[in-house]
Amino acid sequence: MKIAIQTSAELTHVAKLIEDIPIAMLTTLDANGALVSRPMSALEMDAQGALWFFTDVQSSKVDHLRAVNLSFTDRDQGSYVSLSGHGEIDSDHDRIKSLWTMFAKPWFPSGPDSDNLALLKFVPDSADYWDGPSSKMVRAFGMIASVVTGKPVAMGEHGSHTALSASTLATAPAQPT
Repeated sequence: MKIAIQTSAELTHVAKLIEDIPIAMLTTLDANGALVSRPMSALEMDAQGALWFFTDVQSSKVDHLRAVNLSFTDRDQGSYVSLSGHGEIDSDHDRIKSLWTMFAKPWFPSGPDSDNLALLKFVPDSADYWDGPSSKMVRAFGMIASVVTGKPVAMGEHGSHTALSASTLATAPAQPT
């Protein structure tokens, strides 16, 4: 995923947490109010923190972008990020061409000129993250110590970033998990 220089410390932190996670689970509400998730490959995080994906304009998800969640998981590094926001459809052909990757060809055989190809722009409002120690041994020790003491020990930090798409950004302090 391409990541632009972010406009705030909060977005920079989110970018750092997700930069090496190639697939996110995108969750929307369907017409009946049920949660529906599907894997999506992020193409870019622009300077305002929006995440860009290819999508088929005939997909049912494009009608349900008012409330969207993206979840990123890097189990090996002990990092988990949940982003809440909304989605928008963008048909800018020049932007589609600039983001094109051959990995999208199985879904869009005509390349960037495929008839149903568009961009899904995810605009984050808030982020929750759990960032554990990157060492599996440290995480295992923390888990054992947590069981023994009956409270979380050395499990990393949990925090939130709010108002990510607003001009005034707010941050909830990170808390040990």
